[in-house]
Amino acid sequence: MTHVAHLEELYGLRVFHSPGASDTAADLPRPETVAWRIATETYDAEETWEEAFARFCATVDTTKVRALVVGPWEDAYEASSSRVIEVLLAARDRLPALRALFLGDMTSEEAEISWITQADVSPLLAGFPALEEFGVRGSQGLKFPALRHDALRALALESGGLPVDVVRGVGASELPALEHLDLWLGTSWYGADSETADLAPILSGDRFPNLRHLALRNSEIQDEVAAAVASAPVVARLDVLDLSMGTLGDEGAAALLGGQPLTHLKKLDLHHNYLSEPVRQRLTETLVTAGVEIDLDPDGAEEYEDEGIVERYVSVGE
Repeated sequence: MTHVAHLEELYGLRVFHSPGASDTAADLPRPETVAWRIATETYDAEETWEEAFARFCATVDTTKVRALVVGPWEDAYEASSSRVIEVLLAARDRLPALRALFLGDMTSEEAEISWITQADVSPLLAGFPALEEFGVRGSQGLKFPALRHDALRALALESGGLPVDVVRGVGASELPALEHLDLWLGTSWYGADSETADLAPILSGDRFPNLRHLALRNSEIQDEVAAAVASAPVVARLDVLDLSMGTLGDEGAAALLGGQPLTHLKKLDLHHNYLSEPVRQRLTETLVTAGVEIDLDPDGAEEYEDEGIVERYVSVGE
């Protein structure tokens, strides 16, 4: 399985790790020029996340900060992000310029993606109405009830198994400015229990009129998702369609090829797939010759056989 890496960029700004105990404002970049990452240790932390955030607020002119990346908080594999959310909400008057927030930037060494304990993240969107980009990694305990947010342009929920209530909550939300939606649907081994019918509000094209980049990826039902996408009204307005990181095989690719035209796309991302060479060639001949950038992986993913049963795996599970 792929190891999830730390973010290197958010809101077009490079990620800069929060000030150390000996740093002064003179040692640091201008507050508006980077995305600030605040973190502590997951295991055996010497300070709490709240203490790290307090030092950040004492050292940096937070009124100019445009992007924040929340890294590990102590014991993130069993302690939820609710404390972090409360601290951020308490500081919202000190963060008037905040436009981008990512919650849970951890690698597998810090906490496996399926272990990261989240909470109801909707208060962050309510508390920061000017937020334009919002991302969450980890779905244990994650809640995303239907909401309205008029400024949000990009939403990413990264998981090894996204609960159906979260998928339905996103689909029922009113996000009129949303241009980029990225859902890692995951595997039932780690909590994924949605079906393609739960994606219908997203695929209809009615909920998010400005959507241009749709990623429904890392799914163990990627063939079924591809079949639903093949006739989905939303596709006609997309620039980028991403069905990567899952168990996509020839059946799903055939549905895409037999569905509505995809030649208007700028990019089709299918990396980490289980496609045969003839189907790869059909995709290339149909789309690349029409000017569509397509990511198929040089070799695709590898199937495994267990007691005579062939298994396919998503890119990111545990």
